[in-house]
Amino acid sequence: MTEASSMTEASSATAVTSATAVTSAFDALADEIAQGGRGLHALPADLNADETALVRRTALARKHGVALPVTGDYTMTLARARCENVIGAVQVPVGVAGPLLIHGERVRGEEVYVPLATTEGALIASVARGCRALGAAGGVTARVEDVGITRAPVFATSGIEESRRLMAWVRENLEEIRDLAATCSRRLHVAEVRPQAVGSSVYLRFRFTTGDAMGMNMATIACERIVRELIEPATGIRCVALSGNYCTDKKPSAVNLLEGRGKRVFAEARLDADVLARVLRTDRKSLCEVQYRKNLLGSAVAGTLGGFNAHYANMVAALFLATGQDIAQVAEACQGITCVEPRGDGVYVSVYLPDVPLATVGGGTGLDTQREALALLGIRPGPDTGAAEGHGALRLAEILGAVVLAGELNLLAALSSGALASAHQRLGRPVAP
Repeated sequence: MTEASSMTEASSATAVTSATAVTSAFDALADEIAQGGRGLHALPADLNADETALVRRTALARKHGVALPVTGDYTMTLARARCENVIGAVQVPVGVAGPLLIHGERVRGEEVYVPLATTEGALIASVARGCRALGAAGGVTARVEDVGITRAPVFATSGIEESRRLMAWVRENLEEIRDLAATCSRRLHVAEVRPQAVGSSVYLRFRFTTGDAMGMNMATIACERIVRELIEPATGIRCVALSGNYCTDKKPSAVNLLEGRGKRVFAEARLDADVLARVLRTDRKSLCEVQYRKNLLGSAVAGTLGGFNAHYANMVAALFLATGQDIAQVAEACQGITCVEPRGDGVYVSVYLPDVPLATVGGGTGLDTQREALALLGIRPGPDTGAAEGHGALRLAEILGAVVLAGELNLLAALSSGALASAHQRLGRPVAP
């Protein structure tokens, strides 16, 4: 029995999408799952990733009467996916914006084409026009600080005195904590442990530098060992949860906005009146007014937490998807502040993103298409490239800052010239390839 014949039971429109033959044993497994006798995760260990995905697709097709041939039509190496109960892959279109001229410390006067994965029409056209304007203005200056990833376990104490005893123990034993963390990964280094006490709870905000890795998993593993092997035995104070939300992971927060997390990104440019008029169809006064009334006052009236910008999330999400980042961290990475100031007959524009966790190794960065996207950006992580540890992630962060500036600049210009709706009317519809 093949996947096609199995799928035919659910839908005659199903096409053959995999060359892998479904043996009778596979068919029996799919039936067992469909009938509730076996969990999706409980498949024999000797099946490979493609085979387990095929069995699950077949089971779901039978149980729910749906066809999943396109989900099963993938080219990625499924075994590399960090995903449970895999049934295949979804596809998101990838476009490029650029060239984008960047003057950074890792991208030194280079023109970069930036891959962006999105289903939103007009987004890449918008970023591309921003890139043209920035190129005509001499490029983007970008800088990045490696703040480090954070994890904050929460402890329950009896009150003020015990909380103080816990915090004192951490201060006095920081080197021992650092030594234990270093045994968890060669990339991991404890930069700081910041305590915060409230009532009978103490939060220890560990901040780690992690090189080219985003580092959330290794930080979590290190915190677990530090808590169980050092802090709890020495103090007798119980850790309630390894993550106490003071980290703060995958949520917008004031602590991340103020203290930073992951990479802290700055990008800026100056544009004269000619570039504003010729490329962006706007002028200094109109652009500054939209920035002031929308990004600053509008965000304040809305009670926005750290989102004093027009649409960072669009560029951050698209680049995160294309390069294999943890997409849930867009929730925090889209925090930031855009500035537009009059300078001469033109403007000074800048973006500030204080909370950008990203990586060029680990997680989704190892998937085939995501690795190609990183290569397009000049990032080839690995010991054989000769690049210093952390170089790739810092380079990617510089590019992110520059492309966010391009998208931000163009949207503000489109709003100031009244072109936003017409651009979406023209580009926000499906088009022929």
